[in-house]
Amino acid sequence: MTTSTIVAADPLTDEAWLGLACTPRASLFTSPPWINAVCGTYGFTPRSVVAVDHRGEPTGGFAWVTIDDARGTRACSLPFSDRADPLVDDETGWRSLFDAADLGTAHPYALRCLDDSPAVADPRLRITSEAAWHGTPLDATPDELYRRISSASRRAIAVSERAGVRVEVRTDVDAVRSFHRLHVRLRKKKYRLLAQPMEFFERIWREFAPSDRINTLLACFRDEVIAGAVFLEWNGAFYYKFGASAAEHLAFRPNDAIYWTGIRCAIERGLGLVDWGLSDLDQPGLVAFKRKWASTERRLLTLRAGMRAPRPEQVRFASELSELTRLLTDETVPDAITTQAGALLYRYFC
Repeated sequence: MTTSTIVAADPLTDEAWLGLACTPRASLFTSPPWINAVCGTYGFTPRSVVAVDHRGEPTGGFAWVTIDDARGTRACSLPFSDRADPLVDDETGWRSLFDAADLGTAHPYALRCLDDSPAVADPRLRITSEAAWHGTPLDATPDELYRRISSASRRAIAVSERAGVRVEVRTDVDAVRSFHRLHVRLRKKKYRLLAQPMEFFERIWREFAPSDRINTLLACFRDEVIAGAVFLEWNGAFYYKFGASAAEHLAFRPNDAIYWTGIRCAIERGLGLVDWGLSDLDQPGLVAFKRKWASTERRLLTLRAGMRAPRPEQVRFASELSELTRLLTDETVPDAITTQAGALLYRYFC
């Protein structure tokens, strides 16, 4: 990065940040509408620093949120996001921005980014975990892309079609609400986890719907929604952000039908990539499923600085939060109660 001036910027409204959010290193998760949806839901205040050259043009930047709650004070780039890669091209640029932000010393700081980020080489940050990222470049005709996906996926698509599963491509907020009900059930029954609140999904819809950048895909068998996914568009890519399915209908292979429909939607939109998002490495089934569709696989790294031993009251709160989650995701608890619990408690999981 050439000699630059570093200034504070509001990533929700600043034109310099918006410009950076459309550069090659940017993603959905550093876009103003995504940041606004997250921060508006949970009451966070996003911050960023931007480097500008002598002409006032932005040359780099990164954003974060500082959180202060019962779990302690910490900074995160950015909460509830697959990643938030610094929007810089080299290590020198990253170091200048990180120094200006003055993070990683006063309280813990966490950043998740792709493995080629300049931040990875910073000795002040240490790698604490890895996840998988998958993508499908849309660099061929639909027929060629269909031939590229695994033979198992093609057979599954045929199974879904023979079963009579249909995939609806929806743009209305009611489709998002239908998906959320399925999402709550899946997280509760399969993972014993709470789901993000409906308010978050509705904010996402409000941010992306006016510019036609959100599609909710619902796989239906007869009159029942048996699987769904929320796709968001940003900067030439189609992001598979949320997915859920009903376990009792997996034999009809609705997820395969949704994935193939998502690829075709992206092609119709003239986009260059389907981003299948983050997959934890301790979920080998999910990683294997995405590999059937993706031709690119990378690593997402979590980097941390300034970690300190938690205070006794923070340890106690974390233990109580875990126990509350276990109780509120018991199969005897009505889904409506589990949904309300997610709305109250999910903010503490970042």
